[in-house]
Formats: sequence, C-alpha cells, structure tokens
Amino acid sequence: MRGEQRLEVLDRERCLRLLETVRVGRLVFTEDALPAVQPVNFRMHGDRVVIRVAGGGKLAAATGHAVVAFQADELDPDLRSGWSVTVVGHAELITDVDELLLLSGTWLRPWVDGRRDHFVRISAEKVTGRRLHAPATSAAE
Repeated sequence: MRGEQRLEVLDRERCLRLLETVRVGRLVFTEDALPAVQPVNFRMHGDRVVIRVAGGGKLAAATGHAVVAFQADELDPDLRSGWSVTVVGHAELITDVDELLLLSGTWLRPWVDGRRDHFVRISAEKVTGRRLHAPATSAAE
C-alpha cells in the first residue's frame, strides 16, 4: 500500500543550500519584450546565483539591472520525489576586478564552447522552494 505524498515548503536557507548541490538551472528573463527561458550552468557565490554569458538577452538583462528569475531542481520521476527552488532578483553585470579574478578561473566553466566573457550575478531577493517526498510504501508491497 502506498502512503500519501507530502509537499514541504522550504525556507530560504534550505533553498540556498540545495542550489549548491546542482550545476544547471534555468534563467528566465525578458528578450524582445517576451519571456525567455534558457538552461545555464551556474554556481552559488554566497547567496547569489552567478552565471557566465557571451552576450545577447542574458547580458542585456544584466546590464539593464532587470528583474529575472532563476530555477533549479532535482527530480526523480520514478520515485515521484524531488525539489525545486526559484530565485527572483535583479541581474547585475560583475565588474569588480577582484571578484572577476576569483570567478574567472575554473570556478565556473561554461559547458558550451565559445567565449563567455561576462559574469552575471542574480541577487536572491525572493527565494522559494518545495520538496516533494516520495510516498511511503508498506512492507506488504
């Protein structure tokens, strides 16, 4: 017999810790006045999401200090469990030389070939998350 699934609302600290355990998420931003979603590899730097970009809409969002959303998750469809975290905040181009030196090594290497010369940080102004726990099963199953 299967038990009930339980949805847990996660607090900010737990959400930020979970984001440190994965390397790919989705950036949601506005491009040509329309919503755009793109997968990006990322790293957490304190309580900020950091991505590396070449240009285009992601860079435009950062240089315009736009409000963006970032979402990452880890899901197991077989167990029907996992978690999802969403961060909403302003995107900002990183220009501080010391911070750029820290970030530019192997700390955040793009998955796609080509130059990604710009680092963008997303402030975690609003952080929400949920964890779906797998239903408990009885020993009789």
